[in-house]
Amino acid sequence: MTDLWTKENEIYQSGVKLLCGVDEAGRGPLAGPVYAAAVILPRGLVIEGLNDSKKLTEKKREALYDEICEKALDYAVAWASVEEIEEKNILGATFLAMNRAIAGLKLDVDLALIDGNRNSGIEHKSLCVVKGDACCADIAAASILAKVSRDRYMLKMAEEYPEYGFRQHKGYGTALHYAALRQYGPSPIHRPSFLKKMH
Repeated sequence: MTDLWTKENEIYQSGVKLLCGVDEAGRGPLAGPVYAAAVILPRGLVIEGLNDSKKLTEKKREALYDEICEKALDYAVAWASVEEIEEKNILGATFLAMNRAIAGLKLDVDLALIDGNRNSGIEHKSLCVVKGDACCADIAAASILAKVSRDRYMLKMAEEYPEYGFRQHKGYGTALHYAALRQYGPSPIHRPSFLKKMH
């Protein structure tokens, strides 16, 4: 599993003192905010099973969430609301959530590693890492914190709006979710611009 540190070690060797990994969760769903997390792990720390959050079971993500929070030098989780998604579009809202997460760190980082291929809206000095959640430990950790935080929020919303089945699909566009939308119409936490494509 040491290959998760290859990229970060190269960056540290180039003279960067401190870096964080940043990732988002919830760019695609029809409902709920978009979440982002920024994480600074102790350099070289191996967390058993650390991987892209999408490849892990919910139970495994929950266990890793606690371990990451316990062992990280610093971390912050932030989000952008449905209103902000509508106002700025999903990419703009994702950058907003990422900027808030980086700003939420207590430690000053020299460089933020952003998962994906776009960082034009990031206010901090940053570097894109494509598929970063599968090749950078800090980004993989951030992907888990963002995903678990968002899932927990959607489980709370499942209690508030039980008719939509958020517990099962967390707001993603499944057949069950579309059927509920047809029957009940959108809730206050649905993203209007995402429902335009609905048949």
